[in-house]
Parts: sequence; C-alpha cells; structure tokens
Amino acid sequence: MPLHKDDPRSVGGYKLIDRLGAGGMGRVYRGRSRSGREVAVKVVHAEYAQNPVFRARFRQEIAAARRVSGAFTAAVVDADPEADAPWMATQYVRGRSLADRVRDQGPLRVTELRPLALGLVEALRDIHRAGVVHRDLKPANVLMAEDGPRVIDFGISRAVESHHTLTETGQVIGTPPFMSPEQFTDARTVGPASDVFSLGALLVWCVTGRGPFDADSPYLTGYRVVHNEPALDGVTGSVRTVLERCLAKEPGDRPAPDRLALEFAEALPEPAPGEPQTMTLRLPSARPADPPATGAPTTADHRPRWRGPRVLLAVSAVLAAALAGCLLLDPPGDGGGDGGGTVRAGATATGRWAPLPAGWKPWQTTAAADAEKGVRKAPGYDGNRTPACVPDAGALYCAGSALLPERIDAASGRTLWRSGIAPAGVPADRYVTNILGTYEGVVLVELTVTGSAGTGQSQSVLALDATSGARLWSHPVRTDSLGSAYAAGVTMTQEGDGGAVTVRSARDGTVRGRIPVPAGYDCYPLAAGNRPYVECITRAEGSHRTKFLVVDPADGSARTLESPAQQRSFIGALDGRLVFVESTDNPAPDSPDLVYTRIVRVDPRTGERALTPLPERYRGGIPTLAHGTLYFATSSGMVTAVSPLTGARLWQSHTTLETPGQASVDPNGRTVYLAGGSGRVAALDTARGTLLWESSARAEVLDSGLLPTVWFDKGALVLAASDGKLFTLDPAHPDRKPVPG
Repeated sequence: MPLHKDDPRSVGGYKLIDRLGAGGMGRVYRGRSRSGREVAVKVVHAEYAQNPVFRARFRQEIAAARRVSGAFTAAVVDADPEADAPWMATQYVRGRSLADRVRDQGPLRVTELRPLALGLVEALRDIHRAGVVHRDLKPANVLMAEDGPRVIDFGISRAVESHHTLTETGQVIGTPPFMSPEQFTDARTVGPASDVFSLGALLVWCVTGRGPFDADSPYLTGYRVVHNEPALDGVTGSVRTVLERCLAKEPGDRPAPDRLALEFAEALPEPAPGEPQTMTLRLPSARPADPPATGAPTTADHRPRWRGPRVLLAVSAVLAAALAGCLLLDPPGDGGGDGGGTVRAGATATGRWAPLPAGWKPWQTTAAADAEKGVRKAPGYDGNRTPACVPDAGALYCAGSALLPERIDAASGRTLWRSGIAPAGVPADRYVTNILGTYEGVVLVELTVTGSAGTGQSQSVLALDATSGARLWSHPVRTDSLGSAYAAGVTMTQEGDGGAVTVRSARDGTVRGRIPVPAGYDCYPLAAGNRPYVECITRAEGSHRTKFLVVDPADGSARTLESPAQQRSFIGALDGRLVFVESTDNPAPDSPDLVYTRIVRVDPRTGERALTPLPERYRGGIPTLAHGTLYFATSSGMVTAVSPLTGARLWQSHTTLETPGQASVDPNGRTVYLAGGSGRVAALDTARGTLLWESSARAEVLDSGLLPTVWFDKGALVLAASDGKLFTLDPAHPDRKPVPG
C-alpha cells in the first residue's frame, strides 16, 4: 500500500517504497538499499522507543536474530536499536502470507502440506539453535515464497515478550488459537517445545480451515488449549499421529524439530511422478466423529493432565491482560497480520462490497437506550434480549424480548422513537414484541403479554406510524394462536374462536377476507418472498400430514395444496415453485441441528410436486434459499451450499462461530454471512465457500433467545448481539471501530 503522509521516506539509508503493514509494536515497510537490494524494514513505535529497558531487550534480540540463518527464515541484514526509532531490516520475501493463501483458496491439499510442514520444521530448528523462541507462529507470520515457506517476526516478538515479563507474575505473547498451554499457565517457562505446539495447531488449521481448539471467545479458546483434546476431525492417517504428538499438553511429550522432520517425512511421502497424492479429509460435522478403524491412532495416549482450578484462573487472567493490551503484535484493525483463525478482508474484491454512502461510519448502540423522542424507556431485563430488526428506507425498526418497538436511524444509530404499546405497569420480562414488516409508512407489530405464571394473557397485532411511532390501529389475537404474519400489504392473524385466519389491510386494518381452518388442523400464517401463505398441521397423533394454503392478498381467499406427509419446512420460492425441505423425525444426536433428507418443489397452480432426495444428510437449522442456492448452517459453525434442483453439495466450509443464526446472502448474491450471539460475523464467498473474514466479538453470549441474523442497509451490515447491542459493520473493513449511536 502507498506510504502515508506521516511515514518516513527513508530509514537507516534504506529508501522506503511502500507500507507492507502495521502491528502493535511498529510498522513494516518495503525498502531498497543503494545497491537496489529490497528489504523489509520494521520500525518500532515511538512509545516503545522511549523505554530504555525495551531498547536493551531489543538490542539483545537483534543479536540473537542475526544468528538465525536458514532457507526458511527471513534473515536480518541490518538494524539499529539505538536510533530515535529503533529499526530492523530483514530479507524481503516476495509472496503472500499463509493466512491469505488459505483465505483465498481454502484449505491446503496434502501435496502442499509436505513442503510446508518440512520447511517450517527446518525454520524452527534454525531459530531454536540460535537460542530464540518464536512464541507467535501463526499463518500471518508465514510467507509463501516460490521456493518454500518463510517464518518472519521472530526477532521483535521475543523482544516484546522480554519487555513484558519483567514482573514476577509474567505476561504473555501470542495468538490464542496457536498458543501452547504453558503460554497460558506460566509464560516464564516457555521454551522451544512451545513453537512445536504452535506448529501443530497451524498445520491442523491449514488442512481443515479450523484450529484444533477454536471457540467463540479467546477465553474459551485458552481453556480448551489447556484442558481439551484437540479437534482433529479434518485429518486422518499417520499425519494425525504426528499432529497429536505436537499438540501434547506437556512440553516434554512433544517431538524435537529433528525428530519431527523424520516423522513428517514418513507421514507425508512424496507422490509418485504423475500421480498426485490424496488424503481423506473428514470435515467436522455436528455429530461426533466416527470411531477410528482398528489399528488407527487415537488421542487416548495424549489425554490432558488436569492442572487444577488455578489453571482456569491463570488462563482468564492471562487473556484479560492480553485483551487489555499485552497481545500487541496484531491488534484488530491496525492493518497488521490476521489473528490466525480470523481472516481479514484487506483489499476489497472488485464489485463484492457495495459502496457505502459518503461519510458513513460504523456505529453501535443498545436496544434499551433512552430514545431521543421516545415515549418510554424499556425496563431492565437480565435475559437474552437480541433485537430483531427490519430495515426500510434508511431506518431500522426493531423489537424483541422485553423490548418495545423502536425506530433507529440507520446512518447514525440514533433512536428516533420508542413506542409505548405495552400496558402500564407490566414488567419487561412479561412482554415480547415482533416487527412483522413495514408497508407505505406503516410498521406492523405483534405484541404478546404473559401472565405472572408464564401463561398467555393477551396478544395483539398493531399498526404504528413509521414517522412518529403513534398507534394507528390494533386488533386482538387469540392467545393460543401460532403467530401472525405480514406480506404483500396484508396481515394474517387468528382472531375470535380461531376458526379462521383473518386477512386485514396493513394500511387501515379493514378485513380483506377470512380463510377457514380445516377441521382437525392447527394453522399458522407465514410469509416468504413478500407472498402470504398459511400452513396447517394435523392434530392426529403420529401423523405429520399438512396442508399448505396460497393466499391471494387482494381478497383474502386461499387455494389449498396437499403437502408431503413428512416433517418439512417451507423456505421460499424458486422459478415459480414453492420449495420445502424435509427432515427426519429426530434431530441429530447431541445436537440441536435437524437432519435434512429431501427437497420438495411444488407448483402452486397445479400442485405438482418434484421430489429430490439429498445424496447427503445435511444438518443445520432452517436453511436459507437465496439466489438459487440453499445454505445449511450447523450449530458448530459449518456452512454447506447445496443446489435446490439436484441436492448436490456445491461446497462446504467452516467458521469459528458457535450457534450461529440463519445464513443471510447480500443483495448482489456474492457473499453469505453468519452471525453468532456474541455479535461475531463470518463472511464467505458464495461461489466457492472461501472464508473471507470473521469479525471480533461484541458481547458475551447468552444461552437462550433469538438466534442473530445479518441485515443489509445501503451496503452496510446491521446485526445484534444477545445482550441487546445493535451495530453496523463495513463488510470491506469489518474491524473498523464503531462510534456510539
């Protein structure tokens, strides 16, 4: 990238050509000597340059780094720890980082793993022989040169660690998904074996796209590193045995680099000429991994040794300090390398991200904040309060558990109004609101108020003025109804004795028609693609027979289609046909995910059905149908893209999100997004499933409530966390810090 205005034009006689990146300790530039030799110049930030202790440690590390030489490291060629801004110049390696390689092309093929593994082992051997421990071996610190990998940043990383371990308790350096147990429990005892552990975690990430201890927060990741078995579902065979040894909890149980080179050479033999090597990669799924075949290696020989409650406290303390600023190499959003499991977008792909309005900035607010022009503040509530929002014409209309409907300015995050529709004196934990939709300046809301014993007390559908939040009309709904819906300018509710579904005008609440409920059935309205439907389920025990009604919004009439006698979900329309997915009676064992078996497409005019058995049993919550593709997302963060016409799997990819909500596809159809309860978002390419980036957490995850989803507004992403936070993201730069809404 070009030099910034405040960047120096030369350092130590090296002319700076452009900026390569920045980290917590300093900036990195591409420079050129007077002879034309290109180097990477790392310049320390001024705040550390003023510390004499840091300078002394940095001087010692430069001396150690000079002793490191080898084919798979970037050698130090010049340095000046005494300069006003200390700097070090290393060999400039042409090539992108391993993190970028996996981000753009997906997990490595086994034929690519052999030269990478052996090259990294040789690099560690050279580094350790020089008396240096890397301590931050991760994908961003490995450059993929044409003649093999290069390990970088081993000089500054040790100097930073030394500066931060002058106290008795010690501190830590590293990136949690690739750190060793001893880095969490006692950083003062970290030795060369720690790098071997990091290498094992890095190689697992390379072949599966997921770290062996990944979790939805760095705290849980650290706990898993110390206590849990590594998740090695993505790789089998003898290389698995080698990786298990690398990931042993005790440093003494891990192989030294010399031994490790022999083991990898045996486990990853070179392919015969003209015969590419293959490996079975079992992608992690929602169900437990199949038991190993007879004679296959297991992880039983390397069970973690329990270290007692103090370890958990140590992990929490280390990570609390790390998040407060001790993990300084690559803080989010500073343009440095990625955090290993998190892949940053970097330069935007042409046409992928829609342009944002001029002056747009990311913002963050809370759904329970005081409204600027509100009627009432939402009372306190300790449960999951993930708001659900509907974007429309530059505004967000949001509601949820213990939340009153509100309008938020999508550009700034300001709360413009909050409706006072809840009865006076009702505590927050007894009402739930839901935005059904918007229609020509009208906001349609469903309000449920429960009694003290949790029984249904009252339910109603209301229309609010979009500008002021004032109530326009309301009608009561049966308390035992299965919900209300809005589509195509009409609301659909069950009123009175429940013998019919009432279709009303969204504008003024007048009745368009009433659809009789078939005898022996319970019905509920739903909407898909701005079309109104009603689904009816038989009350007969042991039967799954259903009826599906297509509603005409003009007069409230309906046409009935017989549906398959199976557990199935309506997910939308494709090429004029209604699309359903069928699932088994019971969800996957030990998982909230459903197991899907068949796709059914129904012609709404004739009732003709096309049945497509799924060649694989896909797992997940309710799938998303968008731009001609089905997306299944499991509770473990795995995403599978499937053709709704053939049932064939198009791709499968993994994220580190835990219990994400339903997938969302952007309007141009190029990116699919998942969101977790902590507010983390994962972006994947819809064509190939490549993980583009994962954003940072915004909140602690609460265990129950609405699963979050991603909404879109003028090129920005809008989403909510389970603690009520509402915020926006720039998809091209997801780590930009938000301003208060």
